[in-house]
Amino acid sequence: MRSGSTSPIRIISRGAHSATRSCISPRCSQRCSPTITSAFRCNLRSAAPDLRFLAAAGFVLLIAAAGCGERTQAHKFRLTDISGAPFGAEFSLTDHNGQPRTLSDFKGKVVTVFFGFTHCPDVCPTALAEMAQVVRELGSDAGRVQVLFVTVDPERDTPDVLKRYVPSFHPDFLGLHGDAEAIARTAKEFKVFHQKQPVSGGGYSVDHTAATYIYDTQGRLRLFAGYGQGGAALVHDIRILLAQR
Repeated sequence: MRSGSTSPIRIISRGAHSATRSCISPRCSQRCSPTITSAFRCNLRSAAPDLRFLAAAGFVLLIAAAGCGERTQAHKFRLTDISGAPFGAEFSLTDHNGQPRTLSDFKGKVVTVFFGFTHCPDVCPTALAEMAQVVRELGSDAGRVQVLFVTVDPERDTPDVLKRYVPSFHPDFLGLHGDAEAIARTAKEFKVFHQKQPVSGGGYSVDHTAATYIYDTQGRLRLFAGYGQGGAALVHDIRILLAQR
């Protein structure tokens, strides 16, 4: 895979009924087991699995290569170090209060970015609840961390919906939205997969990457946290980033 590739990566399991499914294109409608470099897609449809696994291998190599020159013995991260990754450099969206936002607005803070949608039944609320606990455990450093939730469902996730949903987990969390074009552009920049899927009885769900991107206080992308890696690892690594200059 070329480092400049902008196509989204989909890592999915071969077996729709296997006990452990690892991927970076999850569907938030069923619980799955995590791996260190992966997020999850559930209720899978089997389409060209061999090609998708080749893509998975390429993504893992990209993630590994991104941090090779940056990692030192002094900073032993528990999450995946992607310092120097050629994606996730910037976004231009609007928060749920109507204020235009870019990554540079939060310079001086550790920033976490998660892509999801408010109709998600389990993965997204679980991820936000976990981040709320992480912020509480950071104690006096909590104010130096900004949690961002980017919707991948702009059709339903209006500013009012996000304003009711996101701060219900923590009052300082911000929901970010934009029109379909802005969300597609942002997802492409972050290599985030998202796609509507019809559900029985009408309506739709959204398949999407379930992972957290973490930036240091200088606005540099540093860490990738696959869904389910645990709050302890997040607290540990965020504290390292807060201590760095």
